[in-house]
Amino acid sequence: MEEKNEKSSLMHEFKEENIQKPNNMKYIGIFFVVALLGIGTGFGLTQMTNANHQSGNPKTTSAKGTSYGVTNTKEFPDQAEGLLKKGGIEGEGAFHLERPGGDTQNVYLTSSIVDLSQLIGKKVRVWGQTQSGQHAGWLMDVGKVEVL
Repeated sequence: MEEKNEKSSLMHEFKEENIQKPNNMKYIGIFFVVALLGIGTGFGLTQMTNANHQSGNPKTTSAKGTSYGVTNTKEFPDQAEGLLKKGGIEGEGAFHLERPGGDTQNVYLTSSIVDLSQLIGKKVRVWGQTQSGQHAGWLMDVGKVEVL
């Protein structure tokens, strides 16, 4: 066996000039690029989501023929049309449609899909699902609205 030289050991001394210092500017730059990409991605996704879900929130511009809500009305087979007014009856419905024939012909409405408050005072056609009510002659959960 060879004798080990005391000068050769497993540990070596490094001179400071041989040590590479981390480039902080490089890491800061990477951080900002990643942050900007994340913000851009989030913004883009919200814009796509808002474009696909115009349905639920009619803005102040509700032109004749404009529809809001679901496109597939299979889940909302019932239809009614009339002048949309605020207020239910005895706690049932938040809105109602005034139709010819007086108060007995009113359709009382609720909706978790369409913001009906933006269409008060407009003549509309609604698609919904009839619900059982204690006081309302016709109580409907609205899924789609078309401005007439």
